[in-house]
Amino acid sequence: MIIPWEQLQPDTLTNLIKEFVTRDGTDYGFKETTTETRIEQVRAKLRQGEAVVLFSQSTGQCNIVARNSL
Repeated sequence: MIIPWEQLQPDTLTNLIKEFVTRDGTDYGFKETTTETRIEQVRAKLRQGEAVVLFSQSTGQCNIVARNSL
């Protein structure tokens, strides 16, 4: 189920994005970027509609995914 990111509390959204960008195995290419920069990049993708917040009722977990991968 897609959860509108605008309906999440600001701290909750920031924590979700932070967990996403600091996850093991996340690859951002050859250029090293700060966590804050990566958080803002993901936040921009959400605003632009290129990424969405998904909630799995079966697992109770949230994830951020590219809209075009749905």
